[in-house]
Amino acid sequence: MTGRPLSRAALQALHAQSKRLGQNKKALQQAKQRVSTQASDPPVRISTLPNGLRVATESTPGHFSSVGLYVDAGSRYEQPDELGVSHFLDRMAFKTTRNRSEEQMAADIDALGGQILCSSARESIMYQSSHFHQGTPLALSLISDTVLNPAFSREELEAQREAARYELREVSSKPEMILPEVLHDVAYGGEGLGNPLLCPEERIDLIDENLMRRFMKKWYTPERMVIAGAGMDHEELVDLADKHFSRLMKSSPIRVSSGTQQVPTNLLGSTSPISAFKALTRAASSYKTRDVQLPPRINPGSSYVGGHRFIHDPNSEFNHVYLAYEGVGIHDDDVYAVATMQVLLGGGGSFSAGGPGKGMYSRLYTHILNRFPQIDHCASFHHIYTDSSLFGLFASFIPSSGRQADSPAHILPHLAHQLSLLLYSNVPSAELARAKNQLKSSLMMALESRAVEVEDLGRQILVHGRKVPISEMCEKIDAVEVSTIQKVATRIYGPRALTRPTVVVMGREDVGDYHGVLRKYGLADE
Repeated sequence: MTGRPLSRAALQALHAQSKRLGQNKKALQQAKQRVSTQASDPPVRISTLPNGLRVATESTPGHFSSVGLYVDAGSRYEQPDELGVSHFLDRMAFKTTRNRSEEQMAADIDALGGQILCSSARESIMYQSSHFHQGTPLALSLISDTVLNPAFSREELEAQREAARYELREVSSKPEMILPEVLHDVAYGGEGLGNPLLCPEERIDLIDENLMRRFMKKWYTPERMVIAGAGMDHEELVDLADKHFSRLMKSSPIRVSSGTQQVPTNLLGSTSPISAFKALTRAASSYKTRDVQLPPRINPGSSYVGGHRFIHDPNSEFNHVYLAYEGVGIHDDDVYAVATMQVLLGGGGSFSAGGPGKGMYSRLYTHILNRFPQIDHCASFHHIYTDSSLFGLFASFIPSSGRQADSPAHILPHLAHQLSLLLYSNVPSAELARAKNQLKSSLMMALESRAVEVEDLGRQILVHGRKVPISEMCEKIDAVEVSTIQKVATRIYGPRALTRPTVVVMGREDVGDYHGVLRKYGLADE
């Protein structure tokens, strides 16, 4: 059966109707996605005790509860005569108190039937427990006792000195663990964020009870603390917090230098997998710098200085090269773009059991690890803090045995080139979408852990004064466009950015003229 052919006007009308239906369908799908994401945001309640201590709970179902105390303290706040205090406070947690003997503390921890720990970082010290629901009162009792009533017995302190020495030896023998510490030291001039996480060897015998108590009196104040919980009633946790911490009094404002007065950060993932871009071929020196108006220095109040350090180790199994620039802090609007850039670059080890979605198709895998068999590990990193961050790449590779291709001077240009591609070429939209999806999924999957969920809640209340919903994070990630990547890359390490690189090399030979390499690839080299 045949009919009359449709007129031009009828065809145009059908086309317009089809287009409207497609737009409506797309809008409906986006709306469903937004509703689905927003529905995943559990309700959060925040209360403030009369002394300023904040109590936050997140209502999520589960068989376990988690509760933690998060303190705005850490190695960043240590003065030269206090270096190592945070490390020792970590090690002396859940030992003898004025109310509990060593045996009683150990018995109560066993009775809790869960996991209780203390962890110190550059901008925070946390005391956290995961346990059955009925264990919350005991868990908070243990946390408050170790924070408010520590005994700091001489015997336990001496035992922890030996433990600290062992830990320092272990970390120092592993380049992948000690080099990020060296990187911070060089980047921030050995103070503030450049302070070591572990107590330096020469200070282990100098940490004593008086020093730890003085540090705690200065920083362990209620307005610098957050108690966060998941899996318990909000009012119950408020009552418990009031019972154990109400005697803490507000302190006078602490005046510190602009490079050290900061608070702990919210974590935004590490290396994440993405797809490939194109082969490593053209040098950035052949591109033209776009005429853009640059903002002032990223963090004028931070203590970032940059620089270069070579650690000679003739017996090293691998050479190691780190290249970093100062990135934005956690409060900056560009933080989600920097996180996306880190996921775009990705990377990892030369051997991986992963596949698509596991990082094997990220740029560093595709352009470096799959092309240079002498490279054992190559990855991007993003160490983020409240007012600053370190963004960059590193590579570990077999030392040269008469072949120039295995030297740090040969590997650095490949790292510089990968950074330059984000400056001088557009990221394909499909690749950017893939990276953003992986960043969002890594955030969501991390929060599936009850312990991570409550830690994230506590840290965010310290940082933002509120819990940033995962839906809001996803919206900001989705807002990152191709032009955003180039704009933020230009801001951080473009040739006219007001910053200098941090280059750290460890192994049998140094990197050579890294200034010339960075200028060739159009990167900042102030």
